[in-house]
Amino acid sequence: MASHRLFVALRPPRLVRALLTAAMHGIARARWQDDDQLHLTLRFIGEVDRHRAEDIAAALGALYAPCVTARIAGVDVFDHQGRPHMVWARVEPHEPLAALHRKVDQLLARVGVGPETHSFTPHVTLARLNRGAGPVAPFLALNSDLASPAFCFDRVILYESELGHGGSRYHPVVRYPLGENSATSAAATAETSAHVAAKPSSLP
Repeated sequence: MASHRLFVALRPPRLVRALLTAAMHGIARARWQDDDQLHLTLRFIGEVDRHRAEDIAAALGALYAPCVTARIAGVDVFDHQGRPHMVWARVEPHEPLAALHRKVDQLLARVGVGPETHSFTPHVTLARLNRGAGPVAPFLALNSDLASPAFCFDRVILYESELGHGGSRYHPVVRYPLGENSATSAAATAETSAHVAAKPSSLP
């Protein structure tokens, strides 16, 4: 049976993605994200079979939450074993995004997806760094005041990640509206089975 590598995320609007893309330079041999890869992960799920994927998509159809007004507020780096391995843009404010993260976690728990094992840091990944990547300090200094106007996250998206030679490609499977339209989000799952059953899965 085919497996599906899933995660739940928010997608910044086009103008915010353009701001982030314009900042992606200044680290030698960094693997910069492209526009299609820019997102804020609410919850990584991992590999599941088709039936579990359909259960997950249906469970998220019960999501009821307000739109989140957010902004980009600087950049930072994640280390792994003392070595920088990812640079990212910070997304604020933390608490409304963390509340949405908790709601997603609760819905996933209903279909047997275990709880998150690390703290939630709202961010958009900009680049991944291997051991040959150049120093990150100049990039962090140059973009310390990177900021966007306030914008709205108005939908949560269930994505499928497809691994390939050029890196991961992300395919939206189901979109769940937030705000006034969130009560109708269950209708979005009507197409779930057909989309999740295909690999890769995507909606227009």
